[in-house]
Amino acid sequence: MLWIKALHIFFVISWFAGIFYLPRIFVNLAQESETVATERMLMMARKLFRFMTMLMVPAIVFGAILLYLQYNGPDGFAIPGWMHAKLGLVALVLGYHHACGSLLKKFENGANKRSHVWFRYFNEVPVLMLLAIVMLVVVKPF
Repeated sequence: MLWIKALHIFFVISWFAGIFYLPRIFVNLAQESETVATERMLMMARKLFRFMTMLMVPAIVFGAILLYLQYNGPDGFAIPGWMHAKLGLVALVLGYHHACGSLLKKFENGANKRSHVWFRYFNEVPVLMLLAIVMLVVVKPF
């Protein structure tokens, strides 16, 4: 189980590195007016989003395996409240990941309507979600 936990942590950290960086690229794209620079940043964003998605899958798979191994007992699943909250936040992170994909498509189609300031705030959302997830896992408040 420790190997699975280590792999889960590794893939979550790697996935979040992309989740933190892609919206920063969006900030720069929202400010950019030069075509060559825009194309270069779009290429970076596309590659990063693909890589993030490849990292997300094993993070979720190893997390699901851990959940099964940890809480599957003779009477079925006995999942504590903090884990329900964590899973809810993970669902929000998955939604954020897919929202990044949607925003990337808008940039690719030249249909972005949001300002660089909006993207700066959007960029902070996963930091708060990760903080809450870590606090729930470590403190287990309920």
